[in-house]
Amino acid sequence: MLTLLTAFQNSVGRKLLTGVTGIALVLFLITHLSANLTLFAVPDPIDNADNVFNQYALFLKNLGWLLYVAEIGLAAIFLIHAYLGAAIWWRKRQARPEAYVVTASKGGASRQSFSSRTMIVSGLLLFVFMFMHLKTFKFGPGWNPADAGYTAILADGTQIRNLSKLTIEIFRDSLGYVLFYCGIMVMLAFHLRHGVWSALQSLGAMSKGAAPVVYTVAGLIGIAIALGFFVLPIWIYIVH
Repeated sequence: MLTLLTAFQNSVGRKLLTGVTGIALVLFLITHLSANLTLFAVPDPIDNADNVFNQYALFLKNLGWLLYVAEIGLAAIFLIHAYLGAAIWWRKRQARPEAYVVTASKGGASRQSFSSRTMIVSGLLLFVFMFMHLKTFKFGPGWNPADAGYTAILADGTQIRNLSKLTIEIFRDSLGYVLFYCGIMVMLAFHLRHGVWSALQSLGAMSKGAAPVVYTVAGLIGIAIALGFFVLPIWIYIVH
């Protein structure tokens, strides 16, 4: 605990913790995206409640207390990452209150980009979006078993939340929400582009010579994850 508290107070420790929590969140995003993409394999997600997407949600629910532990841990990682990101930005702002007109990197090519300069903006947008997303889906219709409109009974008698129906209806019936969601995913791509590279750099996971390659790969990872989340609402709005 002393080491963790020291890390919060030390600039190097803050960057290290930001990198660790950032990589953990990227792994969560990949897992979450993999589950979301199963909707592409469901012919009729609204009427066919017994589908892979809903079964995955049921699997998580059946974990019981383990799910609550995982959710608390994930929330802690997310909040720590957000706090440290804001703290690092604020310290840099205090050290350099006025932005330089030209950015450069002594001893090598500059990694300054739109992504790096807007990390605090994209981070804040993603922070707000996370609470909206939870309210819409996790705690939205069907979260209460009494809401029969979004619950279904499987062949074995198991009551299941029809989360696929909720997802389809939200994106199908609101172009405004689709555009908003896709806009946030664009910001996610920018955030991940710099964030993944910065995390690996903070963790000392690359050599100086490998930096350009890692920077490119980080960009591709950010684009791939954001694109996966991006195409799903568009597909739902067009097809359903």
